[in-house]
Amino acid sequence: MSGIEIMSSYRKSKSLNRSSSINKTILFGRSKSFNRTTLSPLNGGSPKALSAASPRPNRLSCVSQWSRMLIVIGLFVSFIIFFAGGYIYVLPSLSPEFLGYSLSVFNNSMVGCDIFNGSWVLDDAYPLYNASECPFAEQGFNCLGNGRSDNDYLKWRWKPKHCDLPRFDVYSILERFRNKRIVFVGDSMSRTQWESLICLLMTGVEDKKSVYEVNGNNITKRIRFLGVRFSSFNFTIEFFRSVFLVQHGLIPRHAPRRVTSTLKLDKLDNISNEWLHADILIFNTGQWWVPGKLFQVGCYFQVGNSLKLGMSIRTAFRLALGTWAAWVERSIDTNKTRVFFRTFEPSHWSDQSHRLCNVTQNPMTEPNGREHHAFLDRVLEVIKNMKIPITVLNITSLSSFRSDAHVGQWNDNQSAPDCAHWCLPGVPDVWNEIFFSCLFHDCGLHLQ
Repeated sequence: MSGIEIMSSYRKSKSLNRSSSINKTILFGRSKSFNRTTLSPLNGGSPKALSAASPRPNRLSCVSQWSRMLIVIGLFVSFIIFFAGGYIYVLPSLSPEFLGYSLSVFNNSMVGCDIFNGSWVLDDAYPLYNASECPFAEQGFNCLGNGRSDNDYLKWRWKPKHCDLPRFDVYSILERFRNKRIVFVGDSMSRTQWESLICLLMTGVEDKKSVYEVNGNNITKRIRFLGVRFSSFNFTIEFFRSVFLVQHGLIPRHAPRRVTSTLKLDKLDNISNEWLHADILIFNTGQWWVPGKLFQVGCYFQVGNSLKLGMSIRTAFRLALGTWAAWVERSIDTNKTRVFFRTFEPSHWSDQSHRLCNVTQNPMTEPNGREHHAFLDRVLEVIKNMKIPITVLNITSLSSFRSDAHVGQWNDNQSAPDCAHWCLPGVPDVWNEIFFSCLFHDCGLHLQ
């Protein structure tokens, strides 16, 4: 069973200026001793007399010395260039480990591999944790705990076509995250990935009570901020609920009666200052950019003081992404913070009304065609033109095969089947494995 995606992602990597590096390394100064030749008088003669008496031997001697000097300098320059060139060639492969972004489980087969092009394969090593033993997994996502009888959906691993994702090494990752701040920003799908990451990492923590929500809150969709601290390693994993990334405002003056609220497309969410100073930022938006979450509940678009009643959702999404991109370029210090954007996650509803949900027993052999969402093109377009490096976690196509892994009827509200959200453990764990690959190693992201 295989499914191949053509997904692109973008990461503007910082490169070394080879010529500048070499020029700064090679600094030569000619010694005055090379510019002067001291001749001693022979048999009582003066230097002047000697020069007049034998001009040819003296000139040949000077030429010979200059030749030897040039040969020595040439050899020295060649050595420096060779050494500097070798250093520059080797440095990119070493720099991730120098920066603390390396895992012992990685191997050379990852280099140049497109990890988003592959298929799902059965693997008895999965699942990687038990949601019933993780206090940070929402009850509504614990499908086994909510009565799902089959567990085949837990056994699938993502296999890139030309390489393998590194096996999950929880102890190494815990050490790499020591003293760090990881921040997720987005909708409930982002929260699901956040929960998955916490549950994955808790499998390597001996004292489970050392992991706690910083404000003592239970995990719920009604809270805009959730933060879990791993006190033994002094790092936090935080989630900020911002489903549109831009501001959701109240009804403006003189608005038509059908308008109950607006999205201010030119203003980022008013909690955006809370996202600053993170070591890792992972953004996501998409699920709420649909008529049922916008026009059908009276939410329309606004730019400045102007209502845009006729603006399409796709156009508005593009403007909102532009506002997000400008904020990132203006506010984020890329020497401190690594920025990711996770792409739209597909749903598998059986009808357009999002009422019929048919969860399959196995993944689909071919994607259902909805994976090439219009939002994806706009994400890639915006990020391609940004001035700072953004890593795109392009999970859209690989997730589109997994019609078997949705919550369905096994949630905390069985009267409302769900073919949008995902079971835990499940597909969000693979998103995090891909996140690890891109964070700690080159994940082969290239925009065409």
